[in-house]
Amino acid sequence: MIELKNVSFSYSQGQKENGLHNINLTIRQGEVVLLCGESGCGKTTLTRLINGLIPNYYEGSLTGQILINDQAIHKLQIYETAKMVGSVFQNPRSQFFNVDTTSELAFGCENRGLPAEEINRRIAETVSDFKIDMLMDRSIFQLSGGEKQKIACASVSTCHPDIFVFDEPSSNLDIAAIEDLRKLIELWKSKGKTIIIAEHRLYFLRELVDRVLYMKSGRIEKEFTAKQMKMMNLAELSSMGLRPLSLESLTRDKKNVAQRWEDVYLSNFVFSYKNITPAIKIDLLTVPKGNIVAVIGHNGAGKSTFARCLCGLEKSCKGTLDLCGEICKRRDRLRRCYMVMQDVNHQLFTESVLDEILLSMGEADTAKAESILSSLDLLPMKDLHPMSLSGGQKQRVAIASAVASEKEIILFDEPTSGLDLRHMREVSDSLKQLQQMGKTLFIISHDLELILGSCTHVLHFEKGSVIDSYPLDDIGENKIMSFFIRNAQEPADNVNSLCI
Repeated sequence: MIELKNVSFSYSQGQKENGLHNINLTIRQGEVVLLCGESGCGKTTLTRLINGLIPNYYEGSLTGQILINDQAIHKLQIYETAKMVGSVFQNPRSQFFNVDTTSELAFGCENRGLPAEEINRRIAETVSDFKIDMLMDRSIFQLSGGEKQKIACASVSTCHPDIFVFDEPSSNLDIAAIEDLRKLIELWKSKGKTIIIAEHRLYFLRELVDRVLYMKSGRIEKEFTAKQMKMMNLAELSSMGLRPLSLESLTRDKKNVAQRWEDVYLSNFVFSYKNITPAIKIDLLTVPKGNIVAVIGHNGAGKSTFARCLCGLEKSCKGTLDLCGEICKRRDRLRRCYMVMQDVNHQLFTESVLDEILLSMGEADTAKAESILSSLDLLPMKDLHPMSLSGGQKQRVAIASAVASEKEIILFDEPTSGLDLRHMREVSDSLKQLQQMGKTLFIISHDLELILGSCTHVLHFEKGSVIDSYPLDDIGENKIMSFFIRNAQEPADNVNSLCI
């Protein structure tokens, strides 16, 4: 049993994440508890109290008691807490210790000194449960974001903790992989595991959770049973800043208008990782200029690799881009394209949020930069260091930099990863503003709500190739809804993910 008694916490100076205020909470063994609420409400901080990262890693002022089976977690060393609590973070890269996947699954068990035979047995059991045979003996660096998330979940499961703590576990997963995750949570629940999940996507958890804690400003503002949550309509959920409870309830924003400008042509895009069959193979692809193009497909289908090739980041990809009659090779594409990466930590360079936006401008314009920050709810943070922000805030800073760059083609890799409803809609509005400025946007996303709310065209990737391309009109809406809903009902165990 987990107990928090009169717990309050505030981060040390320089860490601007929201703290917690007078939390009293009991979580019984075997419960599945959902933590929800807008970004910054305190969900992640609460998970850090339970897994011991506070106060062992994140420093600050802590009062009250955090007990697991009557042990004061806040007084234990973190290696002691790790025997009871397994954690999966929003960014899986932050918890990897090895360069290959099999070693990563073994790492936690090895640290605990388990016999080699037991470690091998647990790895085999986890690989079977997670259906990740194709990901074994692979380089961590050659996995997609969703595949890394699967390995992170698997490595924690191999240690057999009694309590699982998840912080946005679905943020980088495709729709079929989310269904796999749902089934794993169901399996852990059947084994009596206690599961605490901080999550913005609610639909895949609605039949699993026992309790829902709605947080706001560092407090547990409301508590719901699973039955009460399922009775909420879209308006009630939206008023609380929460995502829908079912994919079927989503509809396309019919105000999104496809531009009827010239086409953009991509030809001879071929790229391979070492010792792997081609990750990208595109002989010829036509994309409507000035549109917001959704790039969909399973984890490992080649979407992120395509984006890196298109914007010129992959040196060995020699494809060409025909932009209104002007042929752009790799160096030209570097100059004319901008990419917001899935892991935005790779592209935050300056000492303040405002400087990050100014860095992307051809000519520095503070008033314009502040206007962009304001549109993404970032202006109050303009003087903070980008690396002191939460994951969702960093994501929005990178998007603001893309807006400021004024490049002709802008690529976004999972731009709403870890974002709540309100901030997802702000990103959607920013994408539409860029389209109105004549930009061509490629949006790699598993977020059906974002796609229906902003995109005008769809590219469907599988195994490194485009298997379908269509406008997001009424027919296209039916097609993409069918893809997402079908895969939400079928696990991803038959998806052969050799591409990244």
